[in-house]
Amino acid sequence: MSTRLVIPLSLLAILIGSQRIVALDRPNIVFIMADDLGYGDLGCYGCKDINTPVLDGLASEGIRLTNYYANGSVCTPTRAAFMTGRYQQRLGLEDAVTYQEMNRGLPEDGLSLADALRSAGYSTALVGKWHLGYDTQRRPLQQGFDHFLGFLGGNHHYFQHMDRIGVPDLWEGNEPVERDGYTTDLLTKDAIHFLEQNREQPFFLYLAHAAPHFPWQGPGDVNKVVEPKKATWQQGDRETYIAMVEHLDLSIGKVLTRIDELGLREQTLVVFASDNGGHTYSNNQPLRDFKGTIWEGGIRVPCVVRWPGVLPERTVTSHVAITMDWTATFRRLAGLGLDPEGEDGQDLMPVLNGQAPRDIRTLFWRRTNRRNKKYLQEGRAARFGQWKLIELAGENPKLFNLDEDIGETRNLIESHPKLARKLIRELDAWESAVDASDH
Repeated sequence: MSTRLVIPLSLLAILIGSQRIVALDRPNIVFIMADDLGYGDLGCYGCKDINTPVLDGLASEGIRLTNYYANGSVCTPTRAAFMTGRYQQRLGLEDAVTYQEMNRGLPEDGLSLADALRSAGYSTALVGKWHLGYDTQRRPLQQGFDHFLGFLGGNHHYFQHMDRIGVPDLWEGNEPVERDGYTTDLLTKDAIHFLEQNREQPFFLYLAHAAPHFPWQGPGDVNKVVEPKKATWQQGDRETYIAMVEHLDLSIGKVLTRIDELGLREQTLVVFASDNGGHTYSNNQPLRDFKGTIWEGGIRVPCVVRWPGVLPERTVTSHVAITMDWTATFRRLAGLGLDPEGEDGQDLMPVLNGQAPRDIRTLFWRRTNRRNKKYLQEGRAARFGQWKLIELAGENPKLFNLDEDIGETRNLIESHPKLARKLIRELDAWESAVDASDH
């Protein structure tokens, strides 16, 4: 059992408020990311047909965020923002790295969140999905992780462990491996092994599950026909989706139970979130639309966080936060200052533990696709307080009050023209700052 000093809550709050945690009590960090989970797919977010007792329990033991956003509406952008703490547009990663695409992903000479935490004495592991580059120098072990078991691509067969075009895609470190079993179970087993091996020192576990991203295969679907490059890869139903989410919940429970058994509960910050909105068989209600859009259903996602004795229990917050905020938060908890490469996220701890008032800021999104090696803009959006401005390609901008109209049904731009113009100017300035036109 770890013998690291536990600092009293009163002193810890002071240290957090000063943006620093002493090295003797740096928490373990477990960040669990689901893939394409809808905003309304957990019981604690109102879901009626999926049983998620583990994640519902995690929310009751900590804080549930109702205004939490993914950095992007698809996989790669959000993961790039998490690894760097910056808007993904700064890296030219605002759409997905495609299957076996080389020469694209995280910078080969950049420093990731894993690099930073390792420099602060953390053991680091990625278990699960990467989706940030195939080139050797862009892979997890070259981007700050001590351990990697998972897949490099966007999704893969849950039993045959190949990607969507049929290329084997299961790795341990930099070596391809073959394993029998359902992907969710393989990742869970490896995550638990990492916890057991690193219990005596601070650790950062990034558990990036494949579920419930397609192909839609539940744990009992080993004989279901799912073929690469064919329509069967995306065929499914809500029943299968439910089985995937419920097994994901069960598997997360095994990881949390092992944390408790190792005596690490009070020393471990656990965060659960999704990488973007739900897709096809998911439930994003009461939000509008789905993955791939910058309507709320594409970017607002569930997020729960627990740190016993430090963060309050049974708490719901409407504080607006975004994926890259966890990057800044984890850096501060590790005793690190501002990222010298730049930082767009904000430390969430002072707000979550009640030591600081909410900070109203403007957040930005843009959805583009590459065609003929050029970026074509599909839309952009900004949120300031309760207000969201969205501007889709070829359409006039729209303005919504999300506190009163979470479904984005009533365009209020005519009654608030000055606010709309202000947000448009801020969007223009943001695009200029992230040097969007060069990608």
